[in-house]
Amino acid sequence: MEEKMIMDNKAKLMHAAIDLMAEKGYKGVSTKEIAAVAGVSEMTLFRNFGSKQNLLEKAVDHFHYSIEMTKIFSEKVIWDLRTDLLMISQMYHEIMECNRKLFIIVLSDNELAEVREKAQKHPRKLLELLTNYFIDMQRKNKLISTDAEMQAITFMWMNYGAFISQLFVGSEITKISKQDFMRSSIDLFVRALSP
Repeated sequence: MEEKMIMDNKAKLMHAAIDLMAEKGYKGVSTKEIAAVAGVSEMTLFRNFGSKQNLLEKAVDHFHYSIEMTKIFSEKVIWDLRTDLLMISQMYHEIMECNRKLFIIVLSDNELAEVREKAQKHPRKLLELLTNYFIDMQRKNKLISTDAEMQAITFMWMNYGAFISQLFVGSEITKISKQDFMRSSIDLFVRALSP
């Protein structure tokens, strides 16, 4: 029972911190304010996280995509390039959209460079998963001989670019939907990489 209360308090604190920091900026929010919005004492915040920066780092870790992506690659891949890349791309964009506020916080403040650097473990994990997927597809003769890591990073940057292009702006660059973008870009990958 006590462990559930601790987990609930941590979740409340992370959500409160994300909402407040997205609205007011990292520096514009105090630990006292975060605790008040979460409905806990400031001492509870310090007991669970130690500092405001550590709270933000734990939120980035908790809400990022490496766990979900690892699960996709281990449980849902069917070894069909088009189907798999579309599923991976859709999950990536869903998670990134859910974490939109976190990206705004971390990318908006130069003092959070250390948090950004620590968060790099998530894209590194996705790069590893995608690279291994492309290597396995080559072994199964379902992909041409190619530099698997190069294809993985190209796929990642393409999707990251689509996400980041809409992160800080209200208007879109194009009327093309994200779904159409994903289908079209995956079609290019499939045509280029299929034997």
